[in-house]
Amino acid sequence: MSRTGALNLITDVPGLLVGNAEDRAGITGTTVVIAERPAVASVDVRGGAPGSRETELLDPAARVDRIDAIVLSGGSAFGLDAAAGVMGWLAEQGRGFAVRSVRVPIVPAAILFDLAYPGRDAWRGEPPYRALGRAAAIAAARHFALGNAGAGLGAKAGRLKGGLGSASTRLADATTVGALVAVNSWGSVVRPDCGRFWAAEFALPGEIDAQPATPAQAIDPEDFSACAPPVSGANTTIAVVATDAALDKSACRRLAIMAQDGLARAIRPVHTPFDGDTVFALATGTGPPVDAEALLPLGSAAADCLARAVMRAAIAAETIAPFPSWRDKWGGGRDAGGA
Repeated sequence: MSRTGALNLITDVPGLLVGNAEDRAGITGTTVVIAERPAVASVDVRGGAPGSRETELLDPAARVDRIDAIVLSGGSAFGLDAAAGVMGWLAEQGRGFAVRSVRVPIVPAAILFDLAYPGRDAWRGEPPYRALGRAAAIAAARHFALGNAGAGLGAKAGRLKGGLGSASTRLADATTVGALVAVNSWGSVVRPDCGRFWAAEFALPGEIDAQPATPAQAIDPEDFSACAPPVSGANTTIAVVATDAALDKSACRRLAIMAQDGLARAIRPVHTPFDGDTVFALATGTGPPVDAEALLPLGSAAADCLARAVMRAAIAAETIAPFPSWRDKWGGGRDAGGA
């Protein structure tokens, strides 16, 4: 039987720390995953409107096979500059890929669009993201906030408030898998007729609030009333999955591909033309890489873990008008048998 790690966070994977930093007036923020030692990484991009940095470097055919950190940020393309702040801080720690006498920290990044959140104070002059990246790196720890934190501060989930979520799973062989996600999806994380999470059945006991009862009538497959208005490039879900198993870049790529199924379980519809859905995969383990057979339970656990992290993001989020939190809109009227 699956169980969570001690914190039910991605930082249950040994060797990982997470930090958040926010511009509260601007309703935006940045989240950074710091690998305490360089980690193997790859990525899978499924959405039609992605924004990213250094993702080509994560192709298994590319030479650099380890990274120092991954950044998830608000701010659209401006938010990619958060990676520069993280790089500067890592360089001060002596971290980075060695090129002759120089070390260059490797920090891939993905962004979401939160610049049109109603009521935000737009910055004047220099965008805040480089400073936010540095602040998030300095704040990195095993414990970190969910919901309206870091890259999740200005996120929406369809017509609900989105946010930052995380979860972990400890497998029978003691391998740990974790997920971190900033949910800013065009699609909805809940049924539009009752507010029950699409992925409610994947939650572990006690992990999410009790759920509304499932209606007797079938869901209308053309009911998109809980989804966001269709605006190209204005939504995305960006995530990191990680494990302490030893993987090479090809296996990390497959882990990211399999983990995308977690988004499909938790968000409907997903991978749309309006989203930039991106999943990074990290492996902190040492020793010979696991074989393809051992990758099967890792990929399955990563998908389930990511689906659970999406729900935890919505559960932890708080209302910032005009987007209500799940708890404010659907948290009443539950059935005793809910998850």
